Amino acid sequence: MRSHLLNDTTAEQYRRSVTEGVERVAAKIAATDRPFTGVSVDALAPRIDGIDLDKPLHDTTAVLDELEEVYLRDAIYFHHPRYLAHLNCPVVIPAVLGEAVLSAVNSSLDTWDQSAGGTLIERKLIDWTTARIGLGPAADGVFTSGGTQSNLQALLLAREEAKAQSLADLRIFASEVSHFSVKKSAKLLGLGPDAVVSIPVDNEKRMQTVALARELERCKDAGLTPMAVVATAGTTDFGSIDPLPETAELCDRYETWMHVDAAYGCGLLASVKYRGRIDGIERADSVTVDYHKSFFQPVSSSAVLVRDAATLRHATYHAEYLNPRRMVQERIPNQVDKSLQTTRRFDALKLWMTLRTMGADGIGQLFDEVCDLTVEGWHLLAADPRFDVVVRPSLSTLVFRYIPAAVTDPAEIDRANLYARKALFASGDAVVAGTKVGARHYLKFTLLNPETTTDDIAAVLDLIAGHAEQYLGESLDRAS
Repeated sequence: MRSHLLNDTTAEQYRRSVTEGVERVAAKIAATDRPFTGVSVDALAPRIDGIDLDKPLHDTTAVLDELEEVYLRDAIYFHHPRYLAHLNCPVVIPAVLGEAVLSAVNSSLDTWDQSAGGTLIERKLIDWTTARIGLGPAADGVFTSGGTQSNLQALLLAREEAKAQSLADLRIFASEVSHFSVKKSAKLLGLGPDAVVSIPVDNEKRMQTVALARELERCKDAGLTPMAVVATAGTTDFGSIDPLPETAELCDRYETWMHVDAAYGCGLLASVKYRGRIDGIERADSVTVDYHKSFFQPVSSSAVLVRDAATLRHATYHAEYLNPRRMVQERIPNQVDKSLQTTRRFDALKLWMTLRTMGADGIGQLFDEVCDLTVEGWHLLAADPRFDVVVRPSLSTLVFRYIPAAVTDPAEIDRANLYARKALFASGDAVVAGTKVGARHYLKFTLLNPETTTDDIAAVLDLIAGHAEQYLGESLDRAS
């Protein structure tokens, strides 16, 4: 079995195996004409359940043949222009090359003696990102597994900086459309069930700062501690951006940690046209960024950034076998000193390869393209009497729902939209997402592919309307 270990004696076998795998994937991508085959769980599960993992195939080609059957054929391909659902981006080739390199070398980014140059590359990218944000010379950060972990770590730092007598007294303020990870983090941090105060949003789905000020004042009057305000720069459902300068003013006034969840909106840091939409982010105490959303990176590639590097000490533990305290005096850079994780992939390499090949403007131009496309999509929806569109986009998300010409019960319209999404997914012709606005069901486009066109959007809208009309027609037939 040693023949399967990657080392100096198997380098040629490694080259052949990886080349064969890459050729399979390249051929699949080149031939993919829709984002999904439409396979059902009931159809796919037996194929995988029937595989005996205790009986290996002993041949890479045979394994790849099998993989075609159980994965590659039915995978959901985010690179396809009619994948319009979640915050999944098509990936750029330099980042995929970086993924291949980091997987083979397999550096672990916890300590210097496991990563050396990798540590310095990650630190350079952290410095680059904090400079783009404008956090100042004392800023720092670390790569994470994703936005949920970044939000958790940021709120951990905020909790420790708040220095409250009791965890029950701590309050976090976030808009009613903020990411669920805020409430999840509060629970993981041992805060009470009332810890997260939900702030209403305006018609553009942005946090109302007047309401935020009122709740902060109420918190103080009740003798509670405002631990943090989470402003979102790109909400998951609407792509809305909270008023960052006004939020920063309130955080200063109430001496409260300001966290900006820019997991989605971080692409604006590289934007050539729209950087001004996140003015005020430079006043944050911490920021979440997901490069694997709007920087066109493979999952995962994310980071949490802080204004004051000293606050990262709240995540620091020293183990004699790994990062003993003496290493700090010896100026040995161990990234585990800043991270909630110990073993950690060299995900920063993907962004490094991208920047060194394309440059920040190259990334920003791609993100600007999808933002421009979304405005065009909004005009299509606004002009189409078949659809109700919720808000003009701030980033690249459109939330809408099919509305029949004939007056129909709102609950029946809900069911028609749910049916249309499900039927579209089952057809494999396109993939769209869904959400709720108030009590009603809506559909959602998240446009992150510059190859998507207005013709694609129009075609998918026609498909949605067709499925919804079919459902409503059948519903009338059933009722009669």
